[in-house]
Amino acid sequence: MGILGGEGFSLPVVTETEVVNVKLNFTEAAIGALRQNMSGDGESHVLVISAQSGGCSGYLYDMKIIEDPGDDGFQRIDIGDFDVLVHNKDSSMLNGINIDFKETLMGGGFQIGNPNADRSCGCGQSFG
Repeated sequence: MGILGGEGFSLPVVTETEVVNVKLNFTEAAIGALRQNMSGDGESHVLVISAQSGGCSGYLYDMKIIEDPGDDGFQRIDIGDFDVLVHNKDSSMLNGINIDFKETLMGGGFQIGNPNADRSCGCGQSFG
């Protein structure tokens, strides 16, 4: 039937999200690892933490260092040498998260504990 018959596609569902003032908790180990990764670019670059759809529990954490977008859609958290941005759409899911950095025999990595998560997968990368 095609598009005119209404088959073959669906329209996106728009849902309103609650925006909360984000508070993040970083351990000293996490701040040290971020300083190392920022390589002195703290004035021009920021760390963006977001929640992406996917994973076995519904959402995946995403952390990336990017050039500062200067966008009003983000909340800016000052962590001393650099800023962390959380998009307003993710604020209720990421408020209060605890960010740590652990060195293991398999290498180092950031670990996120989320008090808002109802469930998480065994690897700790996915939450819902």
